[in-house]
Amino acid sequence: MAGKVRLEDRECPLSATLGLVGEWWILLILHDAFDGYSRFDQFQANLGISSSLLTSRLRSLVTAGLLERCQYQTKPVRYEYLLTDLGRSLRPVIVALAAWGNARLNPDQRSMILIDASTGIEAEPVLVDRTTGRRVDGSDFVFTAGPAATKPFRDRYASRPAGRQPGVAASDQLLVGPTSRD
Repeated sequence: MAGKVRLEDRECPLSATLGLVGEWWILLILHDAFDGYSRFDQFQANLGISSSLLTSRLRSLVTAGLLERCQYQTKPVRYEYLLTDLGRSLRPVIVALAAWGNARLNPDQRSMILIDASTGIEAEPVLVDRTTGRRVDGSDFVFTAGPAATKPFRDRYASRPAGRQPGVAASDQLLVGPTSRD
């Protein structure tokens, strides 16, 4: 999967992430894992995926540290695939993708919705900044070069403000952006 990422894009977190989980079978397997599926035959039956393709994708997810392969039976030997902490950290991404897809449909056309498990009320997920609680999907939040940015990345974001860590005074921070490294 990571071989699909161009060399010049490897420092971009979006490009690197898509190289890891951007293939649609990967996202569907992760979605099934969030729904409680863990065994090969469960994934295969639910997704209708070939054995060889499923084996390849599960191996990739294990190698990437998103799933853990655990033996649950000895005769015959059988394994299950459990989400790791790193894998569970992708749940907001799956939720956001599903919400984006549903937002483009009439409510009566949605085959799957996100609900509050205790009330049954449909949820409308939004992405907010942890520090301010403000939505980050508007034009008042922008990407800028990070501390490890190379010159091409710093040049790309040269017109943007330098990045700062929340809760630390500007005078106490190593500024990140076009002025920090030359």
